[in-house]
Amino acid sequence: MRKKIRAAVIGVGYLGKLHAEKYSRIERAELVGVVDADPARAREIADSLGVRAYANHADLIGKVDAVSIVTPTESHFSIGMDFLSRGVDTLVEKPIAATVKEAERLVKEAKRTKAILQVGHLERFNAAVAGLNKLVKKPRYIETRRLAPFPNRSTDVDVILDLMIHDIDIVLNIAKSTILTVEASAVPVVSDRADFANARVVFKNGCVANLTASRASKDRVRTLHLFQDNGENLKVDYINQTLTVSRGTGNAEGEKVAFEEAAIVKSDSLLEELKAFVECCAERTAPAVSGTDGLNALQLANLIQSVAKKRLTVR
Repeated sequence: MRKKIRAAVIGVGYLGKLHAEKYSRIERAELVGVVDADPARAREIADSLGVRAYANHADLIGKVDAVSIVTPTESHFSIGMDFLSRGVDTLVEKPIAATVKEAERLVKEAKRTKAILQVGHLERFNAAVAGLNKLVKKPRYIETRRLAPFPNRSTDVDVILDLMIHDIDIVLNIAKSTILTVEASAVPVVSDRADFANARVVFKNGCVANLTASRASKDRVRTLHLFQDNGENLKVDYINQTLTVSRGTGNAEGEKVAFEEAAIVKSDSLLEELKAFVECCAERTAPAVSGTDGLNALQLANLIQSVAKKRLTVR
């Protein structure tokens, strides 16, 4: 039999609870425990899954092969270093850390100890994005919209690090080019942090991305439009996991557009993310979303924050 990866979840709020539930369903993983700042919450989740609740994440050292860190952003670095420094494979939720310097140190430490470091950019595991990646050739313009009502959860970061960073990661993975210029604006709406933001990013290869994120909208919208050199228009609906491809027909009656729905097998994105992480831990392979990917996304997110604050263009 193949060795099972002993896993634990640090922080079992709304998302952390889902991590724990998914681990319990993965055949190659063994959920051994959970940790939370609220002992009662930890016991509740642990009891529901038949595992042990721990008072402190340090109590797990020596008992686990891998952990998910699903705690407030400011604690990602300290908890991540505790595990990575001991060679424990670590999945840290996005953003990877509170600062670029902290993210750089996490990446460096994972490299030193040869531990797996994966960052929780969940949309990479969306079935529609997987379909999109197969069709990307020469992207020229990308437009993303991620709108949502104000969340019924804690918001320790602004909308750029809370929501837009998902799209930042996807855009960087598609464009694969150096950033030339950034323009941005952001405003608070219902909190003391920016709840709406827009950014325009121009890449050296000519690709342009326009990103919009809001957590003060009535409806939930999560879409990406990608226009390519060959005239293709690819549209991803993250929520419904659909991929629409449109092309000019060029028929005798004049230029028209033909629309086609790509064949997408919908899946549980979080489950797929954690299954991929467990497989990397077991097989010692590179994760789909590396620590460096998380660092790059954080760097661009910080740049967008800075530009929005100053209302300047960075060149």
